[in-house]
Amino acid sequence: MAITGRAALLAAAAALLVGLLVPSWSGVLAVQFVLLFAILYDLARAAPVRPLVFTRSADTIVRLGESTSAELSITNPSLRPLRALVRDAWPPSTHARMHGSPSATQHLTVPAGERRRLTTMLTPSRRGDHHADRVTVRSYGPLGLAARQASHAVPWTVRVLPAFPSRKHLPGKLARLRELDGRTSMLTRGEGTEFDSLREYVPGDDTRSIDWRASARQSLIAVRTWRPERDRRIQLVLDTGRTAAGRVGDVPRLDVYMDAALLLSAVALRAGDRVDLVAYDRRTRATVQGRSGPAALSDIVAALAPVEAQLVESDPRGLVAAALAGSRRRSLVVIFTGLDAAPVEEGLLPLIPQLTSRHTVLVAAVADPRIEEMASGRGTAEAVYGAAAAEQTRQERRRVAEQLQRHGAVVVDAAPDHLAARLTDTYLSLKAAGQL
Repeated sequence: MAITGRAALLAAAAALLVGLLVPSWSGVLAVQFVLLFAILYDLARAAPVRPLVFTRSADTIVRLGESTSAELSITNPSLRPLRALVRDAWPPSTHARMHGSPSATQHLTVPAGERRRLTTMLTPSRRGDHHADRVTVRSYGPLGLAARQASHAVPWTVRVLPAFPSRKHLPGKLARLRELDGRTSMLTRGEGTEFDSLREYVPGDDTRSIDWRASARQSLIAVRTWRPERDRRIQLVLDTGRTAAGRVGDVPRLDVYMDAALLLSAVALRAGDRVDLVAYDRRTRATVQGRSGPAALSDIVAALAPVEAQLVESDPRGLVAAALAGSRRRSLVVIFTGLDAAPVEEGLLPLIPQLTSRHTVLVAAVADPRIEEMASGRGTAEAVYGAAAAEQTRQERRRVAEQLQRHGAVVVDAAPDHLAARLTDTYLSLKAAGQL
């Protein structure tokens, strides 16, 4: 039961009227009796809320930054019309609002025995699974003085996938991949290290590609054609520890790692390579093994969606062990982690030789654009001190990157908007050079 503001206003007006006209206890009791009778009558005439029937229909998957609609059907099986205020509760990060209302609350009228639908617009601002909370209904009587209220559990889950803003680079990267395969209309030989076929020599071909034995067996000069390596294994290792929780710009570092991993996966899968993934801090948070073909990208996206950065220090030995366990044969191991001096020098750096002795290792890190802005500050004393601190940070990152490179790793350190593209370009360069 709920008393409305109208009843409170009416009670205040009645008290004022009694005080001015009939200042006595009998007058107070008479007015309060009338008001109580009106409230009880209103409550009795309000449609019951317990028998209401709720059903949901909505998308179960949406990409971060996009919107989706969730429909809620309310059936009124009673003999009285339902005049209600309905609140469809979702987590705050979904930014839920009902159609025609700036919030998740709306007034609704459902005639006896009929059904109505409410549409809630969801625009999630976080990845992962978002669960619908209770639906609260407040049913008003015809006078608007009192209402019946109850909450109903109407479960529903919407999984929010990573945003993948770098997909805009995908056509360009696939075009470069086709050039490497030699499948473009240009009269150039595809780069690569695996023998593909023989064809007749044309002016401009590299004479080192002539197959003299095949030419001797035929009446023409034959040249070998090559293609990039295929069926190679790409092992993506995401560090989900403390450093991945830090924000660069408006997003966490982990989301930038995921974006870069998705673009690299999309290109590698299209190139015929196999992609494995493991997210690790002190234990495995997600894993995808042995996927190939363009359709495997959906498995990787689904595995990454609920992963969140943990506020714990990552275990570098466990991270390297997870990478080694998922790569039995020679692979390209891509480690997404920070270049902070202490964690790398004390943890990851001594273990890198274990990986580089068996695999090609690529370390991907995201640089904070704010550091670059601070490094150029000169206007005030505070800005100069900030610039000095930023420059010191940049020097430390360069030193850590050089140490990793001396141990045989390839390092890609770029701003959030450029990490995915640069990482994929590095993969294509390694593929063209036959270094996977």
